[in-house]
Amino acid sequence: MSINIKEVEKEFNHKRVLDKINLNIVDGEFFGLLGPSGAGKTTLIKILTGQLNPTSGCAEVFGCNSSGLTDQIYRNIGIVYEKSGLYDRLSCGDNLYIFARIYGIQKQRIYEVLNKVGLSDSINKPVQKLSTGMKQRLIIARAIMHKPKLLFLDEPTSGLDPVSANSIHNIISEMNKNGTTVFMTTHNMSEASKLCDNIALLDGGKIIEYGTPDNICFKYNKNKQVKVIFKNKTEIISLENLSEYLSKQKDKSHIEAIHSLEPNLEDVFIQLTGKRLV
Repeated sequence: MSINIKEVEKEFNHKRVLDKINLNIVDGEFFGLLGPSGAGKTTLIKILTGQLNPTSGCAEVFGCNSSGLTDQIYRNIGIVYEKSGLYDRLSCGDNLYIFARIYGIQKQRIYEVLNKVGLSDSINKPVQKLSTGMKQRLIIARAIMHKPKLLFLDEPTSGLDPVSANSIHNIISEMNKNGTTVFMTTHNMSEASKLCDNIALLDGGKIIEYGTPDNICFKYNKNKQVKVIFKNKTEIISLENLSEYLSKQKDKSHIEAIHSLEPNLEDVFIQLTGKRLV
C-alpha cells in the first residue's frame, strides 16, 4: 500500500480545511484528487509529504507515518508543484545537476530525463528563456531524476496550452505504466477522466464521492438518454425506448452513430455541490 489515510483533519486558525479524509491508494495506482481551488487538495499533499502535520488522524506513506518520514522514504518520493522553484538564471542542465548532486545521482541521468521530457536540445538554455510548458516539463524531469516509486503532482498542467498539457500527460502516463504510483490533484475533469484509475471529489475539505471516473458518471446518469446521429439529423432518445425507436427505423443505414449521454465529472460535481470546478 503506497498511501493510507485515516480520519485526517486539518485546521488553520480554527477553520477546518480537511474533514475526516479516508483514502487507500495501492501500489501502481493513478489516483486523482479532483476539486476547485481552495478545496484542500494541496494541504493534503503537504500532509502526505511531511510538510504539515494533521490536526488529527493519521496518514501513512509506504507504511510510515507522514509526520516522520525517513530519508529512505523521501528518496522514493517525487513532488511536482504548480510553482516549483527553478533557478531562472541557470540552464536546464545546471538545475538538474544541483538536484543530482544532492541525491548522489550519476550525471548521465540528467541527459536521460531531459530526453524523456523532450528537452535534450535545451540542456544549455537558461530557464528564464523557456516557455511555461517547457518549465513544467523541466520540473517533472527534476521530480523523476531519482526514479521515485511515488509521484505527487499538484495541478501539473494548470495554465498550459493543450499541446503542452498532452505532452505532460504522456510523460506521467508512461511512468505510471512502468510502476510508479501517481497522486495527482487537479480541477480539470477531462484530465482526471483521461488519466486516473480512481478519483475522489473534494469539496469544502470533505470527500463527497469516490470511484472510477466512468462509474461515478454512470451513477449520476439520471436522465439515461442516448444520442442517435443520422446523416442529416440528430435525435435524443430515452434509453428505455431505444429498442422500440430503432425497430421503427425502416432504413438503419442512415444511422451513423449512437452515443450514451451520461454526465461528465464536472456535471456530477455541479449536481453534488452547485459549484463549478474552477
